[in-house]
Amino acid sequence: MEHAFVQGDNTGMTATDTQKNTVYYVAKNHLTYERHSPEDFAMALARHFVNEYPLVSRAEVTVKMMPWGRYENGRGERHNHGFVETGTQVRFCRAAVERGGEPGRVASLSSGVDGLRVLKTTQSGYEGFLHDAYTLLPDTNERILATSMSLSWTYGSITPRMDFDGVYDAVIRTCMDSFFGGVSKGVYSPSVQFTLHEMGQAVLQRVGVVASIKFSLPNIHFLPCAVVNSAGFEDDVYVATSEPHGTIEAEVARAASRL
Repeated sequence: MEHAFVQGDNTGMTATDTQKNTVYYVAKNHLTYERHSPEDFAMALARHFVNEYPLVSRAEVTVKMMPWGRYENGRGERHNHGFVETGTQVRFCRAAVERGGEPGRVASLSSGVDGLRVLKTTQSGYEGFLHDAYTLLPDTNERILATSMSLSWTYGSITPRMDFDGVYDAVIRTCMDSFFGGVSKGVYSPSVQFTLHEMGQAVLQRVGVVASIKFSLPNIHFLPCAVVNSAGFEDDVYVATSEPHGTIEAEVARAASRL
């Protein structure tokens, strides 16, 4: 495509109008079974661009899926055509297909979720960290732990008709089980870092097709509040704050290669 940038020659270039209409065409014609995951759509679209246009040597496609779910009434009945947005989280995937080699081979594929908000009101602390002249934060073994998770994982291999929806559900469920612990007593978190690693290890143990998983966990603060005319903070009133906070990021991966 160098000639378009250097010489102003648009021969063989794919217009953005063509790209837009191709998205609709692939959605209509190239997905041949009833239920499709975002990953299925992204891979089909990337393959189309590489196979159809000679100047395209690599196509990268990102697909986002909003959390719409069928409305359920008070009797547990699901509505025929009524949907409600069910959360803040956005599921996404990124697929890349390259020209050459095995036809239609996916060069890379990752899946994930942004904005998965979670909070637990106890069983969390942070102690033993460095204190110096610039430190105001006290040690504590009792605090609210809240974050808005961003997760992204890769696959060891891709198989035909792979159940990407099942993988997504398994990864999210595993992370939630590790974050919260058992329903009656929970599990203690000595730090966001430790909990992050525990979630990553659990995903690799339970979801065999996942090769690696990345986390980005902003530490959303709920600060203890001593209410006016009270004896002090009594573990009952907290203030949600947007003051500067840390974001904990890490990747947990298998030793084997990943796609």
